[in-house]
Amino acid sequence: MYANYIKRPLDFFCALAAILCLSPLLLVLTVLGAVKMKGNPFFTQPRPGLNEKIFKLVKFRTMTNQCDKNGNLLPDDVRLNAYGKFLRSTSLDELPELFNILKGDMAVIGPRPQLVRDMVFMTPEQRMRHTVRQGLSGLAQVNGRNAVTWESKIAYDLEYIKNITFLGDVKIILTTLGKVFKRDGITEEGCDTATDLADYLLAEGRITREQYDRGQAKAKKLIAEAF
Repeated sequence: MYANYIKRPLDFFCALAAILCLSPLLLVLTVLGAVKMKGNPFFTQPRPGLNEKIFKLVKFRTMTNQCDKNGNLLPDDVRLNAYGKFLRSTSLDELPELFNILKGDMAVIGPRPQLVRDMVFMTPEQRMRHTVRQGLSGLAQVNGRNAVTWESKIAYDLEYIKNITFLGDVKIILTTLGKVFKRDGITEEGCDTATDLADYLLAEGRITREQYDRGQAKAKKLIAEAF
């Protein structure tokens, strides 16, 4: 009953209430982001959602668009400035996703939307995580966030979709707030950003370079077809 009929309307009203209450903060971060990032303060990226339908996730930008002399983007650790690190450590960069929830692309709680290039490297069983709306936070986030392995992350996602309850979602929300205040599990140890699934599998020797390149090409095709 909750998962099928109550969760979506409740998500809509919770997102709307949060946007109204946080509108002054959203305005400040928008202006501040435009200054700190020297341009557009928002970052959008295609992500697979419910039933693998690709949508554009929106966040506050945490990395600049600095390029080298050849026009190529500089490494992540160079483009991730102090303001961006602050947004990530406090999870304030996630606030614009409230509009994704309002639109119906996402839920308050559910598996976190991963990259399209991550999805194409998941097994059929792992891709079952897309049978529900992706969430602002989820079971994997309260059990280590980006500090856990890909296998554990997806296992938590699959565990969540087997038993979606109101009390379970409330517990995840409260635990998420606690972790945000503690700034716990934001990134992998020694990394500024989380490792993509394909890069992880390639580094572990579980896919070949040919499989890696083929998967990346497939992801690009899916995004092009979606938009």
